Amino acid sequence: MHNRNNITDNIFWVGTNDRKTHLFENYWPLPKGVAYNSYIILDEKVAIVDTVERGTMETYIDNIESVLGDRKADYLIINHMEPDHSGSIRTLVERYPEMKIVGNKKTFPMLERFYGIKNNLLEVKEGDQLDLGQHKLNFYMVPMLHWPETMVTFESNNGILFSGDAFGAFGTLDGGIFDDELDLEYLEEEISRYYSNIVGKYGRPTQNALAKLRGLDLKMICATHGPIWRSHIDDIIAKYDKWSKYQTDEGCVIVYASMYGNTEKMADNIARQLVKKGIKKIRIHDSSKTHPSYIINDIFKFRGVILGSCAYNGDIFPSMETVINELEHMAIKDHVLGVFGSKSWGGGGLKRLNKFAEAIKWETIEATPEALCAPHAEDFDKCEALAEGMANRLKDLYK
Repeated sequence: MHNRNNITDNIFWVGTNDRKTHLFENYWPLPKGVAYNSYIILDEKVAIVDTVERGTMETYIDNIESVLGDRKADYLIINHMEPDHSGSIRTLVERYPEMKIVGNKKTFPMLERFYGIKNNLLEVKEGDQLDLGQHKLNFYMVPMLHWPETMVTFESNNGILFSGDAFGAFGTLDGGIFDDELDLEYLEEEISRYYSNIVGKYGRPTQNALAKLRGLDLKMICATHGPIWRSHIDDIIAKYDKWSKYQTDEGCVIVYASMYGNTEKMADNIARQLVKKGIKKIRIHDSSKTHPSYIINDIFKFRGVILGSCAYNGDIFPSMETVINELEHMAIKDHVLGVFGSKSWGGGGLKRLNKFAEAIKWETIEATPEALCAPHAEDFDKCEALAEGMANRLKDLYK
């Protein structure tokens, strides 16, 4: 007998776990997999809320049939058109040809361009309500969280928010679907990494959405990835509030690119000096080894950022170029930045980091050490000056 995943007596989780995909969006690592969440509301009318990525479609259809049996779906609610949630729409339309597709005016052009679907559409606007019988669905637009067509659906009888990608997480749902059934400590990094990697660029739209949702009496949050929140709703909302305001803790992320270990020696020296000056939370990453996903996640946590690169073909080392491109692209705000580097002849690493410092517009530390070949005593003195400048500034900020 298939285990039905009840959320309430008449609302069901019919999502899937994906433990095969290595990279989310073909870029972000998934060491703990990912869940695609979809939901069914059984009432006088039947509504499916969001779908799943097409690679897990067979399991998805089995899950739907275990709930619906011979019943047909009357509505499909599309909160977000990204293909990891819309990938099964065409299959559902073939299965339930009379089903109405519910979205907003920005949803439907994407639906046609992705899947060629343009019939049986029901357009909803801000504050509109869809009556299923006992369940009333209310729609709120949350544009650029994190696509322009994004909306959320609030089931007002049970206080359930179907939140799309907001409040999501990487990681599969191993045995449970609710936050209080799962090991949240195990998923902690996957929750913050999901925010920083996927939603992080859109701090202001996130703040706008949070302001809109504050008026709702939330008993449960059903996102399209990760746990269903029912016992830690205040916690996850507080996290999103903090992260989307770019609020950080006292600490420093040091990222370096080093071919033969000389720039790494400088990174270690800076870290040692930071600790001696009272900064305890330090994260050091080798940009050639650590995926930007984890670096960005740490930068969302800590105020200080120190970047160092050797020169490479008269420019910056490629893996560090990737890191700073990500930081520029994500427009992360309100950090304190230090830069350093090394060169054997022409240089280029530090020069590029200084250009990055101008572009990102973070507060900067004055000392910018650059070693010639291997670092010597005078270079370590400048590393100490950089560490001292960073430590003093962090201490000032977190008095």
